[in-house]
Amino acid sequence: MRHVTQAGSIGRAQRRGLAEEAADRIRDAIFAALFPPGATLREVELAEALGVSRGSVREGLALLQREGLLQSAWHRGSRVIDLTVTDIDEVYSVRAALERLAACTAAEHAGPEVHDRLDQILDAMAKGLDAKAEGPKLLALDIEFHDQIYAAAGNRRLLAAWHALRSQVYLFQLSRIRLGDEDYRSRLVTEHWQLAQLLRDKDLTTLAKVAEDHVHSARRALQSRLSGI
Repeated sequence: MRHVTQAGSIGRAQRRGLAEEAADRIRDAIFAALFPPGATLREVELAEALGVSRGSVREGLALLQREGLLQSAWHRGSRVIDLTVTDIDEVYSVRAALERLAACTAAEHAGPEVHDRLDQILDAMAKGLDAKAEGPKLLALDIEFHDQIYAAAGNRRLLAAWHALRSQVYLFQLSRIRLGDEDYRSRLVTEHWQLAQLLRDKDLTTLAKVAEDHVHSARRALQSRLSGI
């Protein structure tokens, strides 16, 4: 049975450039700690600061809510997600499951170009450490490393799941670094080098465990830093 569509009835597509620009600017402000975890975001103030309409801000906030960076409550507006033990456990537990699947799938599909790119990122990490690069610059390389693995896995739904969590992971890792980045710096190259080597060797059993341990070590480090506040 054929399904006949009435294309003219669905309405015209709307350009969302300003909403996406607003989302980018607000996201950057969250990552820069201008809006810390738990902070309330007000549409009127954001619209004035960004020079856009409240509608564009509202759409931008909705985009960030779908990324998991914001929570919205009736009559209470939007606020940045909290940095609590429960939030950390939820984000890192989901990430651990995704990383295990992504790493093992990527190991089966990755070609030489993927391994070369991971090696380049590792080299940039090592040079960044030697040059005493700031934590956020190192974190950008960290996230890029994992982006490459998810892309190499070749699973669109897995990649979408990572993108739905990516901003939250970035925010939590930034918080970990800002609370004290000695542990992060000491583990950065070693842990990612081990992942890259296991991917190349296709040692799926060990890789699955190491991929999960990599995430859980980050979770423990952040929770430890929080408990010291």
